[in-house]
Amino acid sequence: MSTAREQPIFSTRAHVFQIDPATKRNWIPAGKHALTVSYFYDATRNVYRIISIGGAKAIINSTVTPNMTFTKTSQKFGQWADSRANTVYGLGFASEQHLTQVPPSPLVSANGPGEEKLFRSQSADAPGPTERERLKKMLSEGSVGEVQWEAEFFALQDSNNKLAGALREANAAATQWRQQLEAQRAEAERLRQRVAELEAQAAAEAPQVSEKEALGQSLEQLEALVQTKDQEIQTLRTQTGGPREAPDTTEREETQQKVQDLETRNSELEHQLRVTERSLEEARAEREQTRAEVGRAAQLLDVRLFELSELRDGLARLAEAAP
Repeated sequence: MSTAREQPIFSTRAHVFQIDPATKRNWIPAGKHALTVSYFYDATRNVYRIISIGGAKAIINSTVTPNMTFTKTSQKFGQWADSRANTVYGLGFASEQHLTQVPPSPLVSANGPGEEKLFRSQSADAPGPTERERLKKMLSEGSVGEVQWEAEFFALQDSNNKLAGALREANAAATQWRQQLEAQRAEAERLRQRVAELEAQAAAEAPQVSEKEALGQSLEQLEALVQTKDQEIQTLRTQTGGPREAPDTTEREETQQKVQDLETRNSELEHQLRVTERSLEEARAEREQTRAEVGRAAQLLDVRLFELSELRDGLARLAEAAP
């Protein structure tokens, strides 16, 4: 089959059928899906030809002859007999509009009410009277109702395939959303547990606040004690350094020893004071950090809950839209 000299003039999509050669009544579909049907014209030979390819096989290779007639048996189905191929071809279209476009001018001419003349060609010899009568008999024996049913069946099959594909996509999207929903639920549960832990930790730190207040009071007492000891040291130094008559060496040494003891005790109290102050600062910083963590966890929990609500709404809309 060569189309080197032929030029394509029209193409359409249709379900292709051939008459059953055994029964001469039933239609045999060329495939489960619609095929491309193309019309070619050879200007050199003034010949028209109809071609449809299924895979690597020519399903239709019909050269037009002057006596070929295209008969519309329903709004979506038409047929014609090809004496050279010794068969009858049928085309089932998705709509009546597609059928009314087939075949294009100049291939169509009026042929009386109820049917249309399909082809006008001067290139091929007309079949003999006996062959023509046999082909007419084949057409008359064709079941119009069965043709209509098969054409409608394949149209419905195409529609069903499209709906099945859309349903598979919807199911895949629903599965993905369910997985995201489960992940969001797990994350929300983890955040709830974290918030509960932080709240428990904050509650456990409540008694420590009283202890810190007690440390603050102890700190004030220590400061007052340090001031008192400083005054005692100054008093002793004044007593030791002032003019006295016949000072007793032993008493002076005891007094100096007391001064040293007081200074040592004062240093210890000052060290304890600094340690207490550091403990208070660390406790305050830890409490502020805990509060900040609780706040961040609560905000993140709110975001997760909002996303979870959106996922639920999306699943509900998908369930309503699913057939």
